[in-house]
Amino acid sequence: MNKINVFLTNDIILFPNSEVRFETDNFDDKEIFSLLEENGSKELLLVNPYNTTTEFPDITELPRIATLAEIKMKIDVPNGKTRITLFGVKRVEVTEYFNDNTLYFANYKEINSEVNEEDDVNYKNLLIKSLERYINKVPYVSNSIMGQLNLIDTVEDLTDIIAAFLPLNNEKKKKYILELNPIKRVRMLIEDMNEDIKFIELEEKIEEKVGKELEKSQKEYYLREKMNVIQQELGDFNSKENEIAEINKKYSKLNCSRQVKNRIKRELKRYESTSAASPESGIIRDYLDWLLNIPWNKFTKDENDLRKVEASLNSTHFGLEKVKDRIIEYLAVKQNTNNLRSPIICLVGPPGVGKTSLALSIATALKKKSTKISVGGINDEAEIVGHRRTYVGALPGRIIQGMRKAGSSNPVFIIDEIDKLRKDIKGDPASSLLEVLDPEQNNKFSDHYIEEDYDLSQVMFILTANYIEQIPYELQDRLEIIEVPSYTEQEKQSIAKDYLIPKQLHEHGLTEIEVQFTDDAIIKIINNYTKEAGVRELERLIATILRKIVRKILTDKTIAAYVIDEKQVETLLGKGKYEYEHIDNEKRIGVVNGMAYTVFGGDILPIEATYYSGEGKLLLTGSLGKVMQESAQIALSYVESHAKDFNIDEELMKKINIHIHVPDGAIKKDGPSAGVALATTLVSLLSKKAVPSDISMTGEITLRGKILPIGGLREKVIGSKRAGIKKIFVPQKNKSDIDELAEELKEGLQFIYVDEYFDIYNMVFKNDRK
Repeated sequence: MNKINVFLTNDIILFPNSEVRFETDNFDDKEIFSLLEENGSKELLLVNPYNTTTEFPDITELPRIATLAEIKMKIDVPNGKTRITLFGVKRVEVTEYFNDNTLYFANYKEINSEVNEEDDVNYKNLLIKSLERYINKVPYVSNSIMGQLNLIDTVEDLTDIIAAFLPLNNEKKKKYILELNPIKRVRMLIEDMNEDIKFIELEEKIEEKVGKELEKSQKEYYLREKMNVIQQELGDFNSKENEIAEINKKYSKLNCSRQVKNRIKRELKRYESTSAASPESGIIRDYLDWLLNIPWNKFTKDENDLRKVEASLNSTHFGLEKVKDRIIEYLAVKQNTNNLRSPIICLVGPPGVGKTSLALSIATALKKKSTKISVGGINDEAEIVGHRRTYVGALPGRIIQGMRKAGSSNPVFIIDEIDKLRKDIKGDPASSLLEVLDPEQNNKFSDHYIEEDYDLSQVMFILTANYIEQIPYELQDRLEIIEVPSYTEQEKQSIAKDYLIPKQLHEHGLTEIEVQFTDDAIIKIINNYTKEAGVRELERLIATILRKIVRKILTDKTIAAYVIDEKQVETLLGKGKYEYEHIDNEKRIGVVNGMAYTVFGGDILPIEATYYSGEGKLLLTGSLGKVMQESAQIALSYVESHAKDFNIDEELMKKINIHIHVPDGAIKKDGPSAGVALATTLVSLLSKKAVPSDISMTGEITLRGKILPIGGLREKVIGSKRAGIKKIFVPQKNKSDIDELAEELKEGLQFIYVDEYFDIYNMVFKNDRK
């Protein structure tokens, strides 16, 4: 092993037995050569990094083959640069790299690459003959090297010297440096020379044909003739004439307005009169291509059998009755009137509950074509309405692109993640979508690139979003919003049994006879291995289990069938990753169960409080957002103002600091719905009265103690029931939301509807003793 300095360079390629000269004013490069001069060392490793975009690459990105170089000359010239001459000694293999700031070092070992005598002689002769032919064909390569070739002993050295001599690009030269097999290097070099010879011969052939046909000396005529010959060689002669004929054929079949047809005619005349070599020709051709391929008045026939549509939707998605009913109602009214605009539906719900897949299933059920775009993160309105043709590389917006992809004037058009649109200096994409979605104006939608009115009135738009409050208000006003709630444990179990498991069995080539899941196994996967509102992760885990089963079946032919129970789940997936909150069995002072709604669904939110000597300050911890912090301040102010009513010592409150904490501090929490839980926690703490652990509550509280309605109630109820809650306090104005819940979800729960905080106080604390 030999430790040595490393010189990293992207531009200088050094072969063994060859020499390179260069000048550098790079500080780091000059430092390397100065250090070597001070140490009296003449050798270094020249390394060409794989990553050419960074000046100081990671040592893991450096090649293992390098050239050992000898410094023949180092001169500092007056202009501040250093002139270097390096001689390539041999290839070496790097065993280890290490660096110190900007300086790199390496350990290397020598490479033994021997060629038997017969191959050495044969390949040496073949290489010399190929080089002679190459020099004779390529006019810009000198024959000065030929006199030196007989002095070279081995084919390996000969290959390196010729590769250094030839005008090859750096990427090819790097390949020769990295190739350790001498015979492979010879073959690569011969192949590269033969490719150049073929290219030169083709050039000569083209020049010969052009020369025979050339009658004028003008430059433009010469270039046109040369282009024609190139097209002949490519089998593409008269391609523009063929394109024009194809355009006319498509034009004759168009069912568009006279205004659009007139524009196509004008653009086609421009295209015919524009030189094929002109950049304008390509721009016009692209524009014509868009005009001809957008579906103008090209409609598909919808499925009108209501029973078939309903059966199709039920076969692909469990539950979601509101959405299914709305589609059936649309079809029924359309049949009855024979003239109905398509609805603009927005499906709102947590990730993974099936919004996008349901939209695609609607298209399948109606026998409509479908197209889908995602507008998440878009902050440029040109993404929606296109770029004007004056811009280089202009294109239509995503709406027109989607219509072309659908190939129909009445598809199901899915716009994903509408709540993640962004507004900045580039414009407001939400405003641009108004023209797309508004039924009063989308029959004349104008894309900046197309510049012709396009009818979107027959398109069935289905939008998806995770949070309704993040959808721009001007869009909300035009949408029919349908909430797609998170699934209960029972619903997830039904979806797994009826949809996911059969689907994954089919995809893995298994049958229900070979693999069966017990109900307890499915419940275990849902509760201990997933934490989601939908079923995406559940499906992935089922697929994981089946992959492992397939592997076992193929490796152990004696296994005929598998029954996946709870024990098998843990064996195949390992220990469970998740555990939902569950209530304590004992009452505690200063601890109350709030209710949370997250992207994973619902859960209980234990709120803890304590106090210590202080000056009446309030400390909040647990990654609480601004709105939740304000709710805590409101709750404290309300409790202080009613201290006598709650049997709280007012003097005590002046002498203490109160600390409220919401566990799981790594998870951000926000919203006003924890107001009543925060107030109850403070009353419990300061009056020293415990709150039953099987109670949870939700609602926004005001300074007057009024309890206002909140959202996400279904998910919160699901989370509370799972945690073992028996009694839930709910705002009176949310009673209609509770009434809509399935009976199986409400079973075993007592709902208490409250208008003001004293309703809660009277039921929780009134009869308790301190």
